Amino acid sequence: MDKYALLYDAVRQLPDIVFHEAPKIELERLLVAHDKAYIDRVVTGQLSSEEIKEIGFPWSPRMVERSLRSVGATYHAALSAMNHGIAASLAGGTHHAHRSRGSGFCVFNDIAVASLNLLEEFTHLNIVVVDLDVHQGDGTAAILNTHQQIFTFSMHGENNYPFTKEKSHLDIALPDGCNDNHYLKQLEESLTAIEQLIKPDFVFYLAGTDPHENDRLGRLKLSEQGLYQRDKTVFEWVKKHQANCAVVMGGGYGNEINTTVALHTNTIRLALQYNSQSPY
Repeated sequence: MDKYALLYDAVRQLPDIVFHEAPKIELERLLVAHDKAYIDRVVTGQLSSEEIKEIGFPWSPRMVERSLRSVGATYHAALSAMNHGIAASLAGGTHHAHRSRGSGFCVFNDIAVASLNLLEEFTHLNIVVVDLDVHQGDGTAAILNTHQQIFTFSMHGENNYPFTKEKSHLDIALPDGCNDNHYLKQLEESLTAIEQLIKPDFVFYLAGTDPHENDRLGRLKLSEQGLYQRDKTVFEWVKKHQANCAVVMGGGYGNEINTTVALHTNTIRLALQYNSQSPY
């Protein structure tokens, strides 16, 4: 949890950053992606011990507050991106939350909630979720896989959590020890395949740093340069299609927390660079 405050301090040092406090998402906006009974159990503290165990941290009023603000940050980053080209949340990426349950440190699914609410306001959009966290976006896939205007893409460790995978529109499962060359080749081929199926108007980019070689949970072997090239490949693809883009941080569990923070900061720095080139 400490990485979020450290990331905020690091990003504050970058030029041309405009910060907005994350608002709490309105409870009715959660209903597009989550069952009301589950929302009520979270908000009122009525989760069972089994539900709390699956989420991975204890219930408290502050847990509810943070969960609502994390989803609110992603949704409002998406709205900002519609006006400015690229925007980012310094948290988010809660892609393990399912319609009626939380899981893997995720209470509500920010990408699913933001995508479906965005479509209610901008009905013409084709949305592509590019999930490059090392863990599959199982909750996102389960919630969004029937929506015609949303394409879910997850590239993740084959042998990593969650151990029961869902079906995204495109899943790329990577072997343990996957290096920069193999990873980047798979990414470029996947983005080429996606654009043959859907024209991306809006991209949610889940930019986890946990594929890094020194991540405690990642099991992959990407270097810092490899992660930089990964981010650059995604932003070039966004630029190619003149799409709007909301970036969320996702996972990062480095042996050295300062390394994780630096890797996340690199993503924001590159997003800033591409945003300055945006035609919006």
